[in-house]
Amino acid sequence: MEYILETHNLEKRYQNFKALNHLNIHIKKGAIYGLIGKNGAGKTTLMRVVCGLQKPTNGTYTIYGISNKNHQMNQVRKRMGAMIEAPSIYLDMTARENLIEQYKVVGLPSFDGLDEILKLVGLTGIEKKKAKTFSLGMKQRLGIAITLVGNPDFLILDEPINGLDPSGIIEIRELIVKLNTEKAITFLLSSHYLDELSKIATDYGFVNHGEIIKEITRKELEQNCQKRVEINVSNMKECVKCLEEMKITYEVISQTQVNIYDKVNISELAIKLSNRNCIINAFQEKQESLENYYINLMGGNENDSII
Repeated sequence: MEYILETHNLEKRYQNFKALNHLNIHIKKGAIYGLIGKNGAGKTTLMRVVCGLQKPTNGTYTIYGISNKNHQMNQVRKRMGAMIEAPSIYLDMTARENLIEQYKVVGLPSFDGLDEILKLVGLTGIEKKKAKTFSLGMKQRLGIAITLVGNPDFLILDEPINGLDPSGIIEIRELIVKLNTEKAITFLLSSHYLDELSKIATDYGFVNHGEIIKEITRKELEQNCQKRVEINVSNMKECVKCLEEMKITYEVISQTQVNIYDKVNISELAIKLSNRNCIINAFQEKQESLENYYINLMGGNENDSII
């Protein structure tokens, strides 16, 4: 498995407060990795440390296999782009002028690719407009455009859709997917909008009190959250035989509970089970959302909701 970013027991302390506490994260090449946690969980601190804006107190991390303690790390970071907390844009400049400034900052000898970046993020045709006249969604797109200067293949975006209206959210979501599929860019994203994050993320990391408590792929999450019917029965052995004969996808949870993942007629199933001396004592349809999965992962505490 090729990882773009790995951390190894990463710590960041501010006096007696541990913002990162032995944090371990694994981001695969080509992934859109969603980082999920409430405010203060350590998401932004992790991003700032990885970008070199802060130094870790303990632990290490690798980017493209290069350790943060290796002198080559400054060169490695040239393959990265980041937008943390808010877009870094000059409001009195146009989108083109902002990109030109970024080209100068990273030391590129020419402005090759500038027009392609503007087209990619949907900011062509507004050459004379200053950024201060932009909508919030346009500013976010310009912020992402700036991260693309230098042709990076790893982008770190902190709350890229925060505060956007529905159309702006869709625009940024589609842009991230486009960059991932067409440019093979790996993403580390944080977002409070879990429903939106679930539409694009390929992998998730759940962070709490500065540590990753769970990493899960989209496929694994869908298996956990897929629609199902939970039934409680009096005779599990006969229930399983019946479900096998009906070729129904199921999962035995306990001696009395089984989850059914196919569409099923409960009345028909109840009759067939009754003929086998098996009674359905209770049934319930369920389908978890990403937010519900997160809350349950935190122990079901409503105070841990990140919305």
